[in-house]
Amino acid sequence: MTRPPVDLAPLRRRRQRRILVQLACIAVSTFLLLPIVLIGLSALSSRTALTEFPKPLLPSEFDTESVLGFIGGTGVVPAFGNSVLVGVYTVLLALLLGAPAGYALSRFDFRGRDAYQVLILLVRALPIVVLSVPLATMFLRVGVDDTVFAVTLVHTALALPTTILITASIFVGVPRDVEEAALVFGCTPLQAMRRVVLPMALPGLAASSVFTFVLSWNEVLGAAVLTLGHRTLPAQVLASLADSPNAYRFAGGFVLVLPALLFIFLMRRYLLNMWGTTLR
Repeated sequence: MTRPPVDLAPLRRRRQRRILVQLACIAVSTFLLLPIVLIGLSALSSRTALTEFPKPLLPSEFDTESVLGFIGGTGVVPAFGNSVLVGVYTVLLALLLGAPAGYALSRFDFRGRDAYQVLILLVRALPIVVLSVPLATMFLRVGVDDTVFAVTLVHTALALPTTILITASIFVGVPRDVEEAALVFGCTPLQAMRRVVLPMALPGLAASSVFTFVLSWNEVLGAAVLTLGHRTLPAQVLASLADSPNAYRFAGGFVLVLPALLFIFLMRRYLLNMWGTTLR
């Protein structure tokens, strides 16, 4: 007795799709990581290796002189501290203002909700260069110019749209029934929020913090215009490395990228959890 032929075409198509997805992931990862790797290799190369031609893929000599020289440069350490403060303050303020707005978008059906979601994105439609001059004038009048607080306000305004939309998508994923059950069993609305909703939304809030911190850390134009004596690290790099040799430029770029990568690495578990929640 002969068995009927097995149709292997669906299995082959599934395997081909899986291979294509893997190749696409590798291509996107390479596109994103290649500049960081090249900057890191250049920053850790000796000056002799940096000027070699033709340039090998891996430098012939590794040297930390440029990186240490950049870190020891005038104003770099205070600028690093200012960037950390601005990033942390921006995360806290954006969550304090954006999370309640995201919760309202996810839970309440009010008139103009769709228009409101579009209008909050208009903040990002205006270039920061256009906003910086009037903001600098206003900060001068109220006496908060050239301060960490002023840069924090600008970065919070830039981060609020993404914070609101991310937290809204996360609160949508928290079952309303669970929150209502907490209210039935005697919790007040604030207790239900603190004991039920916030623990379930924690991955999304952490992921929102990642985006906000990286946005604040990398923002340079607003900080460069609004500050002079209290610059953030990107603004300090922009001001001090304009006439510097290439070795210090690569070192500055490498040092600038490291804290953001470290923050993402520490928060990666919450970021992956948020993707799992939103993709369900």
